[in-house]
Amino acid sequence: MVGGIGVGMAMCFVALLVVGTYSAAAGLVSSGSSGAVGLAKGAVPARFRPLVEKWGNLCPAINPALLAAQLYQESGWNPRAESPAAAQGIAQFIPGTWAGHGIDGDKDGDRDVWDPADAIPSAASYDCELAGYVKKVPGDQTDNMLAAYNAGAYRVIRSGGVPDIEETQNYVTIIRSLEKSFARPVGRVQPSQQAAGAIYFAQKKLGTKYLWGGNGTAEQGGRFDCSGLTQAAYRTVDIELPRVANDQYNAGPHPSRDELLPGDLVFFSDDLNNSRAIHHVGLYVGGGYMINAPYTGAVIRFDKIDTPDYFGATRVTKDGAAALPTALPAA
Repeated sequence: MVGGIGVGMAMCFVALLVVGTYSAAAGLVSSGSSGAVGLAKGAVPARFRPLVEKWGNLCPAINPALLAAQLYQESGWNPRAESPAAAQGIAQFIPGTWAGHGIDGDKDGDRDVWDPADAIPSAASYDCELAGYVKKVPGDQTDNMLAAYNAGAYRVIRSGGVPDIEETQNYVTIIRSLEKSFARPVGRVQPSQQAAGAIYFAQKKLGTKYLWGGNGTAEQGGRFDCSGLTQAAYRTVDIELPRVANDQYNAGPHPSRDELLPGDLVFFSDDLNNSRAIHHVGLYVGGGYMINAPYTGAVIRFDKIDTPDYFGATRVTKDGAAALPTALPAA
């Protein structure tokens, strides 16, 4: 038996859960209502959330989710991050830009690039300043602002929008995609087109022994740990997730508990207010169950998701996964 369910019954069990869950979801309204952009539960570490919520509403070109996406992309929430190009702090200002645009966000009498209470307000202020420079440029105001952040306002103005520069276009696409993973959904999240393929892979691994750090290689005997399993499952449908669970959380929007569909990633955390404290991930299959690689000594199996450390879920999208940073500045 595996988690109380025989491996030989796995195909039937998964099929019933998937059909039942999708049937229940068939009548859900997929369109959302308009309104202020809020932050998804725990997406921003609790110590930074008030700053992101306050300064993310500084001007119409930004919102808290967009500001959060920038900060995550730049530093992964690391206030001591420093890049090889000498970009510094949680917002990754280079010294020259900080000298001209850093502000005393906490009004304590100094401007400290290493202090998030100054760096986060400075990032928002600089974004809004750039938005003002390009406000008359055709196209989406926020896209143009992000392009100006990357390539300079003059190039955006001269190009009449986002310049035809691959790096700049990628920068805009990445931040706008990441924005969706930090925003609190205002309506039903669209189903994943790749969910069935990911579940099909995971169910074939039922009964396989857990291996910490396991990626399913031949040398490892085809064994996985929790995030190795979910990464491998989505790789079979041409979506490349990050290796660790807390980064996988940012691979798409976040459905609520009562909106879960098969294929969603479900997460468990030591701190229910901080996605960076996530310690486990599984693949939801419906009916309150997930397939997961639980811990050393166990096998890949079905488990219930409703436990005290249940954190939330992510509906993986190809664009969301592709937007995640592959490397962040070192501390």
